[in-house]
Amino acid sequence: MSTTVAPSPITRRLPAPDDHVIVLFGATGDLAKRKLFPGLFHLFAAGLMPEEFRIIGSGRHSPGSDDDFREQVRAALAEFGRREVRDEIWEAFSRRLSFTVSSADDGAELADAVREAEEEVGCGTRRLLYLSVPPGAMQPMVRMLGTSGLAAGARLILEKPFGTDLASARELNAVLAEVVEEDQIFRIDHFLGKEAAQNILAFRFANGLFEPAWNRNHIAYVQIDVPEALTVEGRAGFYEQTGAFRDMVVTHLFQLLGFVALEPPVRLTAKALHDEKAKVFEAMRPLRAEHAVFGQYEGYRDEAGIDGASRVETFAALAVRLDTWRWEGVPFLLRTGKALAEGRRSITIGFKEPPLRMFADDGDFAHCQRPNELIFELSDTPQITVDVRAKVPGPTMELGAAALRLDFDDTFPRGSGLEAYERLVLDVMRGDHTLFTRSDEIERLWEVSDPLLRDPPPPQLYPRGSWGPEAANALAAPRGWRLQQRPC
Repeated sequence: MSTTVAPSPITRRLPAPDDHVIVLFGATGDLAKRKLFPGLFHLFAAGLMPEEFRIIGSGRHSPGSDDDFREQVRAALAEFGRREVRDEIWEAFSRRLSFTVSSADDGAELADAVREAEEEVGCGTRRLLYLSVPPGAMQPMVRMLGTSGLAAGARLILEKPFGTDLASARELNAVLAEVVEEDQIFRIDHFLGKEAAQNILAFRFANGLFEPAWNRNHIAYVQIDVPEALTVEGRAGFYEQTGAFRDMVVTHLFQLLGFVALEPPVRLTAKALHDEKAKVFEAMRPLRAEHAVFGQYEGYRDEAGIDGASRVETFAALAVRLDTWRWEGVPFLLRTGKALAEGRRSITIGFKEPPLRMFADDGDFAHCQRPNELIFELSDTPQITVDVRAKVPGPTMELGAAALRLDFDDTFPRGSGLEAYERLVLDVMRGDHTLFTRSDEIERLWEVSDPLLRDPPPPQLYPRGSWGPEAANALAAPRGWRLQQRPC
């Protein structure tokens, strides 16, 4: 069965992945509907899927026949896909889809379906298992993959959280080690699959303008700010087990911190990059309550499925310090939360002020305006902005705020950008670990978080649509949070 999809320009520079049988556990869940099936379809339409492949959806409950399952997938593509679903491409894609019931108790029927699909595809077929399952089901599911033989030679994609504390992370890693080798595991963090996140590396190491200034001599602070306007919205069961810190900080925000702070790797390989990122996490000071602010939005306890006395935080802000030569004295300010003023994903590098004031109005201007900042917007339409000060046109030497902006859609109009999950699934099929997370990184991050989790600050109430508890502003003093800039 051959594809009829014409390769894009970027496709021609990439070798096609090996033939695959892909199993999606949780195939009727929200992640599969919103991201995984639209992503796989887009890869197929772009000519980036293997020459031959099968996708087997799996879960406890059958959606009906294979045709019923295909209709569910097509509805998901229509609602969440990034491109038109043309009939001829859909027909070629959909005949590779099927569904098999399985559970953590019994994977025999699924194992038979996988072996049958591999025989159809042919010799040399690789096996990819995507575990989009609740945290409580992860360990039983991994054990089932071992006893059923499904894990043999397979690559496993694991969704966060990778444990809920140091002890559970070590337990999960121990269970995984009983069933698979570390190089078979791909712990996915979709923030690292974003084009803008990868551009942190490109911006740092490909430009002589910025690399020499990437240290404590020139940088005053770093802000990693991921506010969300949404509430928990139907995810009460999950959120009550995790909270904002476990859900976002110890995963996404810490991984972005690692990209910003790592030393130049010897070469841009997965091992070299992970080794340098692990050194960053090793240099992190243990987190304690006095360096953090937790909050809970008003009305959270009234949400369906939430304990009326819940102390789970829906907001977390903290100041992280790294004991390294490069970053001594530079605060890394992290913030995330639900029901905040707006939804954004920004990394801000704040530069130190010039040592001497030369302009007549520079003092008042500097008090009212941000210093020079480099901002990475991690949106689906990424931008990189450098905020500068410039002379306002006119007869007097008056300063004004200006910006140098790199808009990727305008700069690279013929680019073939992939959505984060698309890029990461493609990397797994190609066996590339670069943008994934290693077990020692995970355990170290839980280790530095352990003091804060054992003795967290009490969550402070904040209004919906605000920027969280006022106490969080003190962490970013004197400049404050970029996304919360107040006019003079």
